[in-house]
Amino acid sequence: MNRKLIRTTLADVKARREATHQRDRTNDRPNERSNGGGAPRSGLPQQRPPQPSSIQVRKRQPPPAETHAEIYYYKKQIDAHTPMVLVLQDGEEIEGTIEWYDRGALKINRRSAPNLLVLKRNIKYIFKAEDRVPQGARIEAAEAAEEMPHAIES
Repeated sequence: MNRKLIRTTLADVKARREATHQRDRTNDRPNERSNGGGAPRSGLPQQRPPQPSSIQVRKRQPPPAETHAEIYYYKKQIDAHTPMVLVLQDGEEIEGTIEWYDRGALKINRRSAPNLLVLKRNIKYIFKAEDRVPQGARIEAAEAAEEMPHAIES
């Protein structure tokens, strides 16, 4: 059996492409013949707008700027009336419950003293009063840390 390989020539490929362009031009521009002939106004073929692809590529979204974790924490402590300890930048401790908060301040209710409005920028850190280490245990922990031998430098 004798099989013949059929190859297209470059001329055949160009002819098919021209025929496709001609057909697309007549389908895309029905009023083309009104300019006095079947030829397009310019010698260049008209560019078609890009077709939306059927496959959508998802771009990775950046993480949110605000996680609302701080707001959630304050709300939880306000609703539970949890006694909190605020340690200020200068080391002073304020104990009380958080009544309300906003972007820049906390209002603290105290039992034995007047209520305070504390600016957040003055707060070093906050913790629950129940997590406070007793004063005696703090002193013992500090003494134990001082007695520990330091690493020997070589």
